[in-house]
Amino acid sequence: MTEDVLGPDWVARTLPLPPDGVGPMHARTTADAPDPVATLVHRTDAGAGRRAVLYVHGFTDYFFQTEHARRWTAEGYDFYAVDLRDYGRSIRPGRTPGWVTDLATYDQDLDAALTAVREHHYDQVVLLAHSTGGLITPLYLDRHPGAADALVLNSPWLDLNSGWVNRVITTRVLDAVALRVPRLRVSTLGEGYGRSLHTSTGGDWDYDLAWKPIYDVPVYAAWLRAIRRGHARVARGLDLLVPVLVCTSGRSGHPDRPTERDLAAADCVLDVAHMHARGPLLGADVTMVTIDGGRHDLALSSPQARGAYEDAIFGWLRRRLGPVRTGR
Repeated sequence: MTEDVLGPDWVARTLPLPPDGVGPMHARTTADAPDPVATLVHRTDAGAGRRAVLYVHGFTDYFFQTEHARRWTAEGYDFYAVDLRDYGRSIRPGRTPGWVTDLATYDQDLDAALTAVREHHYDQVVLLAHSTGGLITPLYLDRHPGAADALVLNSPWLDLNSGWVNRVITTRVLDAVALRVPRLRVSTLGEGYGRSLHTSTGGDWDYDLAWKPIYDVPVYAAWLRAIRRGHARVARGLDLLVPVLVCTSGRSGHPDRPTERDLAAADCVLDVAHMHARGPLLGADVTMVTIDGGRHDLALSSPQARGAYEDAIFGWLRRRLGPVRTGR
């Protein structure tokens, strides 16, 4: 365990994962590819309670939301975050950043992270996830029903933010294409949202652009096929046994041509209506909450919207899990 890039209040622990043979994007062989790792990040001046939270990031992302983490510790939670394989702190030379062809692959990352968290014998562990993490984690809990005690989702990616043709017809074509040309570049992530966040382009947040890039972020066929298969599984309905809180922005902005107003106070990445349509399909105990003025990442929204989001989380957790028990 070493001091994390976030500073002396944070430590990082590398979690070795089984070999997966994933090498560079254009390599002819993956025989010499390094094994994957996940990275567990922990705030050292954590809460004094007997409850922990594990944060799971989204696509082309990593954990850096320290202000949001401080609210968790103020509420008595020990705060952890995991950078999944090939994201953020877990990127390694000789591997393809963000590459996966089956979301179930991340079961290994989450198993390793939760095992490390539970070494401290917490009474309860909450999973907190954003965007693509908000798709990965409910699928994981559906396969591992005892792995956490509650699930909080921040703008989860539960369907493709596109029209009917892309969500239905193009998805069927993609299913076949991805098997033949898995690393075919089929799209590029929009730049508007990233530009609105980062300090170098007028935003309020400073983070590592090598780990969370703004420009020329590719979307590959096999990766998108894995996402669409995850969406299809959610659409058929899950049976999560834990209480689930789904928080979304109050409205969607245009994903390709967002206005400045949209970028500041709407979800310009995903369709809020999709979240409200599919959120209730996650399990029997799902609470939907709308945060007016929220961005795609509610934790990176204006102070007022971020505060409303955090108040919603902790009010809901007190009702579902009770107060945090103190003492070791």
